[in-house]
Order: sequence, then C-alpha cells, then structure tokens
Amino acid sequence: MVDATASFDGNRLAATEASPRALPRDQAGPSTSVASAEGLAAYAEFCRSALFAPAQSAAWVLNWAGQLGPDLLVATLNAEGRPVFSLALEVSRTGPFRVARFMGGRHANGNFIAVDPQWLARPDIPAIRSMLTAIAKARPDIDLLALERLLPDLDGVANPLASFDHFASPNLSLAVNLADGFDALLLRASGKRKRKKHRSQMRKFEAVGSLRRIEATTPDEVNRLLDAFFEMKEFRFRKMGITNVFADEQVRGFFRVLFTQALAEDKPFFVLHGLEVAGKLRAITGSSRSGKRLICEFGAIAEDDLGHTSPGDFLFFDNIQEACETGFEVYDFSVGDEPYKRLWCDIETQHFEVLFPLTLKARALALTLRQGARLKAFIKNSPTVWKLTKMLRRKAAGQTAARTEDES
Repeated sequence: MVDATASFDGNRLAATEASPRALPRDQAGPSTSVASAEGLAAYAEFCRSALFAPAQSAAWVLNWAGQLGPDLLVATLNAEGRPVFSLALEVSRTGPFRVARFMGGRHANGNFIAVDPQWLARPDIPAIRSMLTAIAKARPDIDLLALERLLPDLDGVANPLASFDHFASPNLSLAVNLADGFDALLLRASGKRKRKKHRSQMRKFEAVGSLRRIEATTPDEVNRLLDAFFEMKEFRFRKMGITNVFADEQVRGFFRVLFTQALAEDKPFFVLHGLEVAGKLRAITGSSRSGKRLICEFGAIAEDDLGHTSPGDFLFFDNIQEACETGFEVYDFSVGDEPYKRLWCDIETQHFEVLFPLTLKARALALTLRQGARLKAFIKNSPTVWKLTKMLRRKAAGQTAARTEDES
C-alpha cells in the first residue's frame, strides 16, 4: 500500500506517512513518504546505514540543498516500519515541463540511489513502482522523473533501477583495475614508458622551481585549490566553446563547503589534490571515496608555460599510485571518454538512464530526451563527427570572443 497525504504552501510540501503499525493488518505493507526540506534530516540518518554513490551521500545532498536552495523532494520507501529506499531530488523547469533529477545536475555522475543493502538482496520492484504513484499524488506539478547517469552496480551490488525500462547514457565512464597493485598495473599499461615520462616531467618541473603534490587538509588549502581549479576551468571552457558548469557562485560555494566539511572526517569522503610547481598550481583533481573505488570527480590543468609538460598526467600518475598503496581496487576517471584516460583504463562502464513520466504531456519529453541521448552517443562514438563537432564549437567560441572585443 502507498500512502501520501500532502498540503501545499507555495513551493513547499508537507507530507506525512501512515505508520505501518497504525495500518489494519490486511493493509500493512510497503508505504511511501514524500517530503520537502524537512525530509533531509531523515535522509541523512538513513544514509548512516544505506548503500549509495557519492552524489547521493548525505554530505552532497544536504550541502547542495543548503547552497542552492532548490525546489526539492525526498521520497522514501518504507518496509516493515523502516526506510529501505530513498530518493533525494531537485525539481527544475525544462521548457513547459517540471523535471525532478538528482541533486547536483550535471555534476552528479555515477548515481546509485540510497538503499538498504539487506533489502536490496531481494528488492521489491512493485514497491518501487508504488513510489511513483506517491510522488505523482504528492507533487502533481512534476511531469517527469529523470534518473540519469546511473551505475549498473556499486561494488558488485546490482542497481535495482535496471529492472525498469532504461537506455544507455551517451557517455562512457572509464576506470582502471588496481587490485594487483601499482607495479602490476604498469606491467600491463606501458609501464616502462609511463615511468620514463614521469621522470622526464619531474626533471622539467624541477628545472623551473620547487615541485610538490598537495592534498588539501585545511579550509585555506581547499579554497586555494578550488580558486585555481575554477580559473583553469573558466579559461578551458571558454576556449572550447562549452558552457562553464562551474560558473555559478552558488555551485562554487557548494564545492567549497563540500570539501571543507569533509576535512572533519577521519577518512574524508571528498578530497582535493594539486600539483604545485615554482609556487603555482599547475593541475588540480577533486575526488570522492566510495567503498573500494577512488573517483576523480573533476580535474583541470593550467594552460601556461608548463602546459606542454602535461601536469595533469603527472598528477594522475601520483594519484593512481597512492590509490594502490592505500588499498583501493579501482581508480575511476568518471564520465567522459578522453585520450588521457585511455592511457590507463581497462574498465569501461556504461551508465544508464531511467525516465518516469508522471503526466501525459511528459511522454513527449521523455521521448525527446531518449532520442537526444542516442544522437549524442552517435556523435561521440564517431571519431570523424566528434572531431568536426569540437572544431566547429571552438570556431564559434573564437568568433564570439572576437565580437566581444570589437564591441568593448
């Protein structure tokens, strides 16, 4: 049985759940609660024992909600009087539609909904379907649930959402197996050439000035590394003609708080690394720790006098070596198929996407999103078409820059 009663006050939703204990014996069973901001505390408590991906962690969800203040909902499936499956989503407008997605937008990758591991051993798929009914009743303004970039499994545990109609995400995720250690990895990944290149890079860096790899361990270091990263990304995206997804000050504030709060943990869930040469940061990575997996959530390099020396490759070498030494079994480069990732990777993961139309008109949007994903996959999987697309994008960016200079 699904129970969701709600009252609206502007954009806020107050919802109550009928306790399974209060139900008549013949009606006892799975139930769903749907709440807005007041559901975040319960979500965080559930995450203490749940299985989830980094972008579904309590730290990620609570900080995104706190910094960006989105219209949000928390839908929780309860069984035998306890939560077993919980969705924390933000609602935004796409044209005439209102769509609920994972908090974090395009920053949320490799997604895996918070779930009770014991319940997941025998997931109740009809009960998950019942959540959709509850969400549609509690939030009739939402047209579509778009659950994107989903992991097929998390540390070998299958994603229950794969039981629903789904399709492949347009971007692959690449990773490297670390289980046998760094020396074994290099033996199968052109290790002699990698070591030689690493030594050569080190000599070139040291010829310029002092060289050190930094792990941010104080709030000041977090801010310094993120300031450098945001500057690097802004320059890079402008040059490539790509929208800067880190431009919004609220998004930047989210990452500052996320990485700063992580410093209080014995083993920080989120960690920043930087390569400093001659007192200047030349490469930055931001990573999450997820079970046996270290995930590079983002990275950037300074396009300056040392850019040709590949500081990003140098930092990845050290990051991967440290990941091996500290017991990780997988180094995950996250979403995106890039040549520098292919130099290391021996694992390809195909994320998938699930769309749940909650209104009749949303079926058209779901079809459009599905077709759009197929088109993106075709473009990115065709070397010639993808090369042409990037060239045209850079050319358009150059023309825009030229017009801006002429108008100033």
